[in-house]
Amino acid sequence: MDTAARTEPYNGGMSTRKPRAAQPDPDREYRERLASRLREVRAARGTTRAALVDASGVSLRFLAQIEAGRGNPSLAVMRKIARALAIPLESLIAETKPASVDRLLLEQSLNRMTPEELGQLHALIADRFSDTQRTSTRAISLIGLRGAGKSTLGGRLARHLGVEFVELDREVEREYGATIGEILQLHGQPGYRRYEVRCLLATLDRHGDCVIETGGGLVTDAETLSLLLERTRVVWLRATPEEHMQRVIDQGDLRPMAKSKEAMKDLRAILKAREPYYSRAPLHLNTSRKSIDATFEDLLDLLDVGRPPREHLPCPYPGAV
Repeated sequence: MDTAARTEPYNGGMSTRKPRAAQPDPDREYRERLASRLREVRAARGTTRAALVDASGVSLRFLAQIEAGRGNPSLAVMRKIARALAIPLESLIAETKPASVDRLLLEQSLNRMTPEELGQLHALIADRFSDTQRTSTRAISLIGLRGAGKSTLGGRLARHLGVEFVELDREVEREYGATIGEILQLHGQPGYRRYEVRCLLATLDRHGDCVIETGGGLVTDAETLSLLLERTRVVWLRATPEEHMQRVIDQGDLRPMAKSKEAMKDLRAILKAREPYYSRAPLHLNTSRKSIDATFEDLLDLLDVGRPPREHLPCPYPGAV
């Protein structure tokens, strides 16, 4: 037997390894918050645990584990519980602080409203509580897909009013020293939207009265759309998908034709997906099949800012904005 190899005293065969430290549980705080929220809602409803088991189909043992903060329920299980308690699933599983009673009541009312009623309500809220009601200035912002006429009409409107014309995409490029494509490549859509809202806030603080041309996808960010509606007079410039496409091509951008079979289909899908956002604008102007002069006069009438002498500017593409 080689005793020289033994350097540690014999310990009766017991392991000398130190016990592994307990690993932190990253979900513990959320489970405890979920448990507390579930207990509060059940108590407020006056629902016993047994009654909730009968209504939801979740086992008594598992429900007890959830309410103790030890269960790990699936989304399907929480959906059953929320439905049994007659509350929105989101209010039960939200990461943030539970909504107040007033917010819950308001949410129930909003869920019953049509898209048109929601748009009218938002306009009323913006008119009643907007910061712009406390100031003497208010910018005008133009939204819509590319080719709607935002650049042409926006520049002309700014000259007519004697205010600054701000192209928001160009502001983002100047601020961050890169093209839109480069910013998207480096930071993706979420990163670009953050830069966009910062530049919008800076523009509104710096200029007060101005005309702002926005990017076509800006409205899909709820925070930015809300900011526009609260602090500017928003006009949705709209046209048919065919005119949107033709105007982009007439401006010299032939990229849509590279996949012409799918381009129009994609454009229609984008317009349909964004229409609920665009329609939140309180002012709508159809620019289809109209000359620049006629459309501009319609815009002035819509904004109620008075008609100018006719400029008869050359049209960038025949017979349209």
